[in-house]
Amino acid sequence: MISEDTLANEFIRVINEYYPKLGEVLDGCYVKVVTNYWGRPRKSFQHIVIYCPEEIISYVESHKPKLTDVAENMGLIQVVFRNASRLLRDPMSKIKQSDPRMWLDLQWVSK
Repeated sequence: MISEDTLANEFIRVINEYYPKLGEVLDGCYVKVVTNYWGRPRKSFQHIVIYCPEEIISYVESHKPKLTDVAENMGLIQVVFRNASRLLRDPMSKIKQSDPRMWLDLQWVSK
């Protein structure tokens, strides 16, 4: 199975190749592939999560059909958008403790 980081990098590369303007905007976002397991026997499902700052999330969401098309062609289920700025301000968020590197990357994205 291909690693999640490799899939995320390939997703960004394909977006940069086919949609260069959108790729420039995604440079200011944190893109991550997340694997979920469901059912019996357990089946894995992967989807793309794009963490964007508050200023550009509406622009990125407006291009959801393009992003979803690329994700589905890569074998991923869907594209999910998260507001990085709001996530960092959330007092109940446990990202800092569970994934410190992601928390630092989100700090960089939301500035």
